[in-house]
Amino acid sequence: MKIAVAGGTGVVGRHVVDVARERGHDVVVLARAEGVDLTTGSGLAERLAGVDAVVDVTSVATQKREAAEEFFGGVTRQLQAAAPPHVVALSIVGIDDVDTGYYAGKRLQERTLAEGTVPWSVLRATQFHEFAEQALQFVKVGPFSLVPRMLSQPVAAREVAEALVDLAEAGPSGRVADLAGPERHDMVDLARRVARGRHVVPVRVPGAAGRAMRSGALCPAGDGPRGTITFDAWLAAR
Repeated sequence: MKIAVAGGTGVVGRHVVDVARERGHDVVVLARAEGVDLTTGSGLAERLAGVDAVVDVTSVATQKREAAEEFFGGVTRQLQAAAPPHVVALSIVGIDDVDTGYYAGKRLQERTLAEGTVPWSVLRATQFHEFAEQALQFVKVGPFSLVPRMLSQPVAAREVAEALVDLAEAGPSGRVADLAGPERHDMVDLARRVARGRHVVPVRVPGAAGRAMRSGALCPAGDGPRGTITFDAWLAAR
């Protein structure tokens, strides 16, 4: 197969590229570094020539609803306009129950795919193990990092990538079962383990979104596939 990876230079995207190539697929990376602007569609049609599936793992650094919806909705529509045979999108477990700006963008992405004419698949996954390090960068005050209290069931980015390539190989499947890691953790505890000298200050996010995050709304509610790589194993292998 010929598989295009939108966001192929990111945390999960790099693993998707590796997994697809290891399985013998021809891989096309869709990123600005490769001459493609996914927000405008510039260079996209040329890069998608002959592609059998697009795996979309793009992301944007914002918590503002308008910016997140503009990005995820815009990228999805650009991919649909290029009319590939199949779009596989990575989404997030719990976005229906935690109303943040970023998750609003992901909800719009899912709706845009479902309402479009291009065949699609969506995999919702929990936070990656790498999220603990990312959380340290959210709000920094000198040597202190403010990290939100949230219950998470993190999964290895490599295992998410494997599931996404599985979907690309399987063909359009709609929304599939949620993927999560093997264990639940408080994100503050994980952030402290990768803090590297920074001081972690737990923060209770106010409002309904914060209560949902602390109660486990970002964890899977039912049965589904589970990764096998624990946070301990991931940390030891780095």
